[in-house]
Amino acid sequence: MKIKQTEFVISAVGPGQYPEDGLPEIALAGRSNVGKSSLINKMLLRRNLARTSQQPGKTQTLNYYRINGDLFFVDFPGYGYARVSKSEREAWGKMIERYLRGREPLKLVLQLVDLRHPPSADDVRMYEWLSHYEIPMAVVATKADKVSKSQWPKHMKIIRQSLGMPGHVPLVLFSSETGQGRDELWSIIMQSAGIPLNPPSEPLNNVQETEDNG
Repeated sequence: MKIKQTEFVISAVGPGQYPEDGLPEIALAGRSNVGKSSLINKMLLRRNLARTSQQPGKTQTLNYYRINGDLFFVDFPGYGYARVSKSEREAWGKMIERYLRGREPLKLVLQLVDLRHPPSADDVRMYEWLSHYEIPMAVVATKADKVSKSQWPKHMKIIRQSLGMPGHVPLVLFSSETGQGRDELWSIIMQSAGIPLNPPSEPLNNVQETEDNG
């Protein structure tokens, strides 16, 4: 996907703040420090559009990023941070559940897990919840550059087995350092959002005129 325009739109805490333009929404979920902000920046080829919080677990909003006027990335708060209180975790859970179960423009959830480690109990719960409600998803294994290529199949197998992933659910290896998986992930996103993978070509008569005038 050719990135022409990106912008941060809003940090929303409820339906009254969600954008109303009906653009497809791609949500990103994962543990704190799994690399969601880095993935967003790499996907959009922006250095600091999505900023990592200095205090993991502090951000408790849905952060909307508009891309080319075609779709939104919706960045969820990171889950699984030990210092977040029980009441904060419950509030986060209610906000996310309300969004996931009731947001019509939502087309896909990208669940991020760290390739270096087996999925956590929180990762498993999130995956099972998405599966139970039949929400379209893909799993993205981040920090692939931190694992040798020869070990990739082993770690991917562990992720699939731990989450109970059937073969039809995509598992994408991703690195925000090298760009590994960026094109593959964009293809999945664009298909889910109903955006043509190949934009229409320029009409032949326009091409002919250019050649004739040359």
